[in-house]
This record gives sequence, structure tokens and C-alpha cells, in this order.
Amino acid sequence: MITAIPLTIIPLILFNIVGFADGGAPWSGEIIGLTMVSGAHWAVTLGDLMITLGIVLLFLEVLKSGRTSTPTITNHILSTIVLIIYVIEFIVVDFCANSVFFVLTLIALFDVVAGFTITIRTASRDVTLGQAFDGGH
Repeated sequence: MITAIPLTIIPLILFNIVGFADGGAPWSGEIIGLTMVSGAHWAVTLGDLMITLGIVLLFLEVLKSGRTSTPTITNHILSTIVLIIYVIEFIVVDFCANSVFFVLTLIALFDVVAGFTITIRTASRDVTLGQAFDGGH
């Protein structure tokens, strides 16, 4: 049943913990700075790490959506609820009104759309295969 929990909730929880603890938006502060071979300075921020985490979790969610089972359907419903929470927080909560949270909201949207799309395509393929083995009846 743990597979039914949408992974996109993790960045939402972390964002809220950091936002409430810090009382604002620490997302643009440099965490790690690297000097590239070209001599340019690359600054990695907390916001960059949050978006990277969101993309990795989106990838894992897409992998999970290929299944057609009860936990998968529950996951889609919960993913939709998580997306609604993202949208509401983006509009209502002051420290969520930034580009990092907006990108995380888009990742949650893509999770919902990709999850439903992939599951429907997989299920329709299963039905087509089932009809082929039944002799078309």
C-alpha cells in the first residue's frame, strides 16, 4: 500500500518545513559553489536541489504508473490531491509564491497527467491483448 503514496508529496513537505522554519524563502542562497574548467562559477542553490529532487521523484512516479492495480489507482487519486494542495499553497501561502514552488507545482501536474495517460494506455493495451487471446470475443 506504500506504493500508493505519491512521491511528489516529499518536495511539498520539505518545502513547507523549510518555509515555516526559515520564515521566508532561502531558495536562492548558494549552498555549493564550483569553479568550472572554463573559469566560470556555478552556484548550486537550495531551490536547484529542490527542483532536482522533484524531477527525480517524477521519474520514479512515471515508472510506477505503468502498473494497473488498485494501489496505482489510489496513487493517481492521491497525486491529484497533492496537485490541488500545491496550487492552493502557491496562491495562498506567501513563501510559496516563487519560481521554485511553481516548478514543483508543474512537476506535480505532469505526474498527474502522465500517470493517468500511461495507466490508460497500459490498460487499453491489456484489454486488446486479452481480446486477442479470447479469439476476439
